[in-house]
Amino acid sequence: MHQRNTAANGKILKYLSATYLYPKDFAHLLYASQLLQADAIRYGVEHFRRYRGRCMGAVVWQLNDIWPVASWASIDYYGRWKALHYAERKMFAPVMISCEETGELSERPYCIAEPKPIEKSGTLHVANETFEAVTGIVRWSLRDSESKVLESGEETVTVPALDGVWLEKKDFSSYDEREIHMTYSFIVDGKAVSENTCLFTAPKHYYFKNPHLSLKQEGSRITVTADAYAKNVELYDESGDVRFSDNYFDMDAGEYTVEIIEGTPVNLQCRSVFDIA
Repeated sequence: MHQRNTAANGKILKYLSATYLYPKDFAHLLYASQLLQADAIRYGVEHFRRYRGRCMGAVVWQLNDIWPVASWASIDYYGRWKALHYAERKMFAPVMISCEETGELSERPYCIAEPKPIEKSGTLHVANETFEAVTGIVRWSLRDSESKVLESGEETVTVPALDGVWLEKKDFSSYDEREIHMTYSFIVDGKAVSENTCLFTAPKHYYFKNPHLSLKQEGSRITVTADAYAKNVELYDESGDVRFSDNYFDMDAGEYTVEIIEGTPVNLQCRSVFDIA
């Protein structure tokens, strides 16, 4: 595999080790490095969209590759979607909910400082890039690693056309940042049009429980079952050429269903951040 940037592999490992546990093998290094890339771009794009007016857009660079290469493209030479491309579908969605969180990454940069009490909070924002106002329900919950609900709430919100709406800041400072995550969604006409989760610590410091992921395939429908919170669940196949309606997704304990969009699985498997090390 071509890598023209002689310093790039070292940089990838540097930033990866700052946020994720060091991968146990090459396959999980590839997986974790894709998550690292998706995290970085998502963090920026969500921020840009929350501050519409100061920033009026972001350009994807780059979309694809003209040869097999290690690069920042979100689609590889063979047309396979990387974690970033699945994430881009969500971060560039016309209507998107995101969370501006305060936690370890903002209070203890590089995640190497000694643990101390820090602020943990989440402020939700709904961005609307359509030409019509959108009314929906913002639903959120604070959960532990087993998906037990610690706090929750919901609020009906109307977002004007080409605008965004901030919700009230939620303070979670009384909790251990290594044991909580926030799940949130924006529901329109009974359907979640945008949803995600966020941590208040680096993934390598979060106390993940083994989600015991399992798969069930019925035709083109894949149902993933988890016993606990699972972050960045990846569906992958040894053929390498299967595309799904969603991938690298977060899920709480329960079931999550995706559709096979392209390709025929040969040996379908799954993993999450819990499996990296």
